[in-house]
Amino acid sequence: MDTRKYWLTTMQQIVKPVIDAASVKELKKRMPIEEVEGAGREHYSRLEAFARTLNGISPWLEHECGDPEEAKLQASFAEKVRQGIVHAVDPISPDYMNFSDQGQPLVDTAFFAQAILRAPTQLWEKLDPSTQKKVITALKQTRAYKPHFSNWLLFSAMIEACLYQIGEKDWDPMRIDYALKQFEQWYVGDGHYSDGPAYHADYYNSYVIQPFLVDIVDVVGEEYPEWQEKREILIERAKQYALYQERLISPEGTFPPIGRSLAYRFGAFHHLANQALHCQLPLSLHEAQVREGLTAVIRRTFQSHHMFDENGWLTIGLTGHQKTIGEHYISTGSLYLATFIYLPLGLDVNASFWKAPAEDWTGKKAWDDQDFPIYQSIK
Repeated sequence: MDTRKYWLTTMQQIVKPVIDAASVKELKKRMPIEEVEGAGREHYSRLEAFARTLNGISPWLEHECGDPEEAKLQASFAEKVRQGIVHAVDPISPDYMNFSDQGQPLVDTAFFAQAILRAPTQLWEKLDPSTQKKVITALKQTRAYKPHFSNWLLFSAMIEACLYQIGEKDWDPMRIDYALKQFEQWYVGDGHYSDGPAYHADYYNSYVIQPFLVDIVDVVGEEYPEWQEKREILIERAKQYALYQERLISPEGTFPPIGRSLAYRFGAFHHLANQALHCQLPLSLHEAQVREGLTAVIRRTFQSHHMFDENGWLTIGLTGHQKTIGEHYISTGSLYLATFIYLPLGLDVNASFWKAPAEDWTGKKAWDDQDFPIYQSIK
C-alpha cells in the first residue's frame, strides 16, 4: 500500500469510532471507559477522546490534499467533526462535555484550542455564530483553575493563544508570558526542557512542551518584541529535539518505553510529526527518513491484535492491551493522543515529505552498516 494511504487507513481505524459517535450525539453512550480501578475518569474521558482526536487530524482536515478521492473523505470527516463540536459545547446536548469541573478539562480544552489553531477554517470559521459563542465560553471556563507548576502552564497559554487568534479582546497575555518565561528557566540544554523544577526522563517534551511552545509563539509572537525574539531560539531547540527524537526509533520501529503516559503509544512522536508538518526539520534530517521512521513505528504498533477492543476503541497499552501501564489519570479517552503522529497528513500528497525517495532512518542506518552523521549537541 502507498505510504500515505497506509497512514490514512490506520488513522481512520483509530478515529472513526470517536468521530462517528460524536457526530450523532452518542459519544457518551458508545464510548467505554477503561481505567485503573478507582481512578474515576468517567467525568473527563469523553472530552479527552474528542479533543485529542480533533487535534491529531486537524491539519489533515484543514489543508487541500491534492487528491480528489481523499478530498471527499476530508469533507465528510470535517462535517462530522463540526457536528461533534456543536454537540460538545451545547449544555442541553446529551454529549455536552465537561469543560469546567476540576482541573483536567484545562488539559483537553487546550488540545481542542490547538486543533482550532491548526484548522481555523474547518474548526472555527465554518461553525455557526451560536456555536462559536459556546466554544468561547468553553475556552474561558478553564480560567477558573490554576495549572500545575509543570507543562500545564502551557495549556493555559494555548487557550489564550486560541482566544487571541479568533479575535477575543480579553485574551490574557500574562498567562502566555508566564509560561514562556518559566520554560526558559526550565531549559536544561541540548533541546530539552525539564517538566517543572526537576528533569524527568519521559516524552513530555514531545507530548506537550516543544509543540506548544512553537505553536504558541507562531500565533502571538508579533504582539511583543520579547516574544518574537524567543521564536528563533525556540525553533532552534525544536529542531534539535526533532533530531534527538528521530534517533529514538529502532531499526524495528520500536522506541524506548521510558517515563509515564506510555499508553499514548506513538503519540510520543507528536513533536517530530509537528516539525515535519511545519517543514522545520534540521538540515541533516531528511523528510524521507522521518517519514520512513514514523511509518515503521506505526506499522510496528499495529502488529498487535489487542490494540483495539471488539468495538474498535483503543485499549490501554503501549503496543497491545497492557493495562498495568495505565496511571491513575489514564482512561480510554486519554489514549487518543496517539493521533498526534498523523499531523503530516496535513501536507499535500505531492509534498516532498510524501514523494521523496525512501531513505532509512538513523537507527536503521546505524545498525545496518551504513554511514550516518554523528549527533551534535547544542547549548
